[in-house]
Amino acid sequence: MARSERSTAEQEVLDRRYMAAALRLSRKNAGRTSTNPSVGTLIVRDDGDGPMIVGSGVTAVGGRPHAETEALAEAGELARGATAYVTLEPCAHHGRTPPCANALVSAGVSRVVGAASDPDPRVSGKGYAILHAAGVEVVEKVLAAEAAEQMAGYLIRSLKKRPEVILKLALSSDNKIGVRGEGQVSITGDIARREVYLMRAEADGILIGIGTALEDDPALTVRLPGLESRSPARIVLDRQIRLPETSKLVAGVDRVPLYIAACAEADPHRRAALERAGVRFIGTETYEGDIALPELLEDLAALGMASVLVEGGARVAKAFLDEQLVDRIVLFRGPDAIGEGGIASPIDANNIPPGFRKLRSMRFGEDTYAEWIRDI
Repeated sequence: MARSERSTAEQEVLDRRYMAAALRLSRKNAGRTSTNPSVGTLIVRDDGDGPMIVGSGVTAVGGRPHAETEALAEAGELARGATAYVTLEPCAHHGRTPPCANALVSAGVSRVVGAASDPDPRVSGKGYAILHAAGVEVVEKVLAAEAAEQMAGYLIRSLKKRPEVILKLALSSDNKIGVRGEGQVSITGDIARREVYLMRAEADGILIGIGTALEDDPALTVRLPGLESRSPARIVLDRQIRLPETSKLVAGVDRVPLYIAACAEADPHRRAALERAGVRFIGTETYEGDIALPELLEDLAALGMASVLVEGGARVAKAFLDEQLVDRIVLFRGPDAIGEGGIASPIDANNIPPGFRKLRSMRFGEDTYAEWIRDI
């Protein structure tokens, strides 16, 4: 059935179907596209025998080429008269390459279906305006909420000049996150831990406090076959530079970047020793004796980070919550209680802060998972 023969309702169903596919495709390079978002594009053609994908693209590792460029190159002449499904408004500004909106026009695409709008003032509304001016039919905001959730890091960085902050905690059945003095404690099972590795693979950074670094000696890497190279930068809040040179974090610095947020008055000899090992430092301001988190997040955004996964202990989690800097809350819950001596979680499913809405929940064997998000 050609598009002209479909009802409006049928076309809307088809548009949502292909946009959902484009969103799935866009996750392929999440966390690997530098300051650009990971966007998905599908070129769909219908010559009367039903729609068919003739080109697909996702923002390349490093941020270039853009998804539209990749999809149009694959489609070639088949793009003429086709529909392009893009998960983010096509760019309208000249960089190292011409605007993607112009590329779609030049390729002869007759219709563009978009999901999220781009808040970048160089793009916002201008990409669609280029398409409209060229006579291209434009349908906006198809699965816009789903696209915004998936690209929250890019959108928050554009609007708030800081990364998206994702707070992840593993809780026992009695809402404890560990046992003081015992290092890492297994609360959830293998499936839940693999899910955490996937979260790490899509983030730009993982952040913990020095207390967690000293007590647990974590590596903070992605330990899934085939995804080891997706380990994001590690960030440690360490005002006085207490992290040992023998830690797993320092040992892995040749493979995965490690940043320490430290004060200017910290021991210069400790700093020099860690710098020789390859550790990078972020000079931090303090507020009431603690690292000033808003300013730190601005610095992380300046380094190109759009999403930071906070896996630190209760003190770090509470600090981000108190500053209202958390954008997404992810709670994994195991079936067993920790009891006496356990470290209480600063948050659980029954006291989620106002302004968050529940996004999803699921079960992994005996473990459960729930996620809340704050609307941008």
